[in-house]
Amino acid sequence: MDSGFDIVRLLSARLLADAPALPHSHDLVPDWQPVKPFERPPVPAAVLIALVRRPEGHTVLYTERSPDLRAHSGQVAFPGGKIDGSDQGAAAAALREAHEEVSMSAEDATILGYMPTYYTGTNYLITPVVAEVNPTGPFVPNPGEVHSVFEVPLSRILAAESYGRFRISRGGKEHSTWQIDHEGHMIWGITANLTRQFRDLVVGEVAA
Repeated sequence: MDSGFDIVRLLSARLLADAPALPHSHDLVPDWQPVKPFERPPVPAAVLIALVRRPEGHTVLYTERSPDLRAHSGQVAFPGGKIDGSDQGAAAAALREAHEEVSMSAEDATILGYMPTYYTGTNYLITPVVAEVNPTGPFVPNPGEVHSVFEVPLSRILAAESYGRFRISRGGKEHSTWQIDHEGHMIWGITANLTRQFRDLVVGEVAA
C-alpha cells in the first residue's frame, strides 16, 4: 500500500461508526474452545487500537503487561480492559484504560470508529476502538499494570510478511494465532489476531 495514503480518511469509511451491539451468548464462537462451557455471560471489554501520529508516520501503540499480574502477565496487549458500569460505552472505557495504563490523555485521541466484537476463549467480549492519537506528552507505564510501552510502525503492521503463526496447546488441543516479532517483543494471541484483523481491514483483504 502506498506509504502516502490517508489512513484516517480510509478508516473513517471502513470502520463501524458506532460500537456494535453485543450479540447474544448463544451466537458467540470463542477464538479457542475451553474444556468446560462457560457458566456466566461474557464480560464486555474494550481495547484501544491507537494510531499515534509521529513525524516519520503513524505507529500503533502496545503495552507489555506487568509480570506481577495474575492474568496474562508479561504478554503484549493493547491498552484496555473491562467496561465498567460508569463508562459511557466502549470508547470511554478504552480511553479510561489507556489513561490508567500509560497516561494517555483522552483529549489527545480522536475516535475513528469501531471493529466488530471479538470473543475470547476466556469469556471476554472485546470491542476494538480505533483512534488517531496526537500525543501532547510521553506515554508513561503504570508500574502496577504495565511493564513497558512500545510502538510499531504502521507500515510494518500492514506488511503481510510481518506475520507468522504462534501455536499453543490448551486442554490437550492445539490451536494457533497470528504472531508478530518486533524488536524482541512477541505479539501473539488476542492482540495479534486483532492486529491482523485491523491490517486486513485497512488493506481491504478478507481475514484468513
